[in-house]
Parts: sequence; structure tokens; C-alpha cells
Amino acid sequence: MSKISSIILIAILMGLSLSVISCTPEACFEETNSFLKASFYDNDNKKLKAPDSITVYGLNKETIKIYDKAFKVQPALFPLNASTDNCTFIIRINGITDTITFRYSSYPHLISKECGYTFYHYLDTAKPFSTKNAIDFIYRSNGNITTSNEENIRIFY
Repeated sequence: MSKISSIILIAILMGLSLSVISCTPEACFEETNSFLKASFYDNDNKKLKAPDSITVYGLNKETIKIYDKAFKVQPALFPLNASTDNCTFIIRINGITDTITFRYSSYPHLISKECGYTFYHYLDTAKPFSTKNAIDFIYRSNGNITTSNEENIRIFY
């Protein structure tokens, strides 16, 4: 009787160890967040130039800052909300405040089995709307907002 119970116990332990090993998820090493990537340019000479100081937060979200007096940020990453078709940000470049509104459409994208889904976005307008205090103009260089490290807009100030 003890030999049969030993065999059953070994079979149960082997079955449990195989199920634990087979259910172990693989690690996700890929970027899973898609941010709008904005590079800063000097409007006089049209060359890359990071601002001395930048503060960015969403409209009516002053307490949740994306950047708070950050030094020499290049590029700035703007998170977009997939549940709406536009986002407005307050951006303070070297102490001068502007607003930027992005209009976009969102769609789900499978990154991988291990990483799951994320949302990609597409800028619907050729030029995002902004006030013109510090910002002279905004150029859309790539309307596809994905997890890759590609510039989407250029902010000339």
C-alpha cells in the first residue's frame, strides 16, 4: 500500500511542478507606453535646443506635473488619453506659459504575447493648436504615435 501511495504522491508532485513551469509568464522587455514625442528647436537658427526649464501638466491637472521645472529635456514625452480624442497641456518654457491641444484618434495594438496590448494614436490635425507666447510654431514630423523612439512634433520657441 505504501508503494502505491508513494507513486501517487510522486505523480501529483510532478504534475504540479509541470503546471507551475508551464504557466510561468515570460518577461516583457519592450516599451509598452506610447507617448507623443516633442523635440524643441530654436526658432532663430532652426537647430535643436532644449529649454533651460520646462514644466508640463494637463489642463486642470496642476497638481499632477509631467515635468516640473525640468532642466534640458529633449525630447518631451506627452501622454495621450485613449478614451478621448483630444488632450490639452499647459507648457511653461523658460518661465513663459503656453497651451497645446492635440487632436488624435486611438487604436489598440498588440505588442507581444508577453507584453499585451497598448494604444497607438494618430494625430488628426496637420498642426496642433497652441498659443503663441513662447511657442512660435509647431511642426508635425510624424503623425503616428507609437512605442518607437521617433519624433512626432517639433516645437519652435
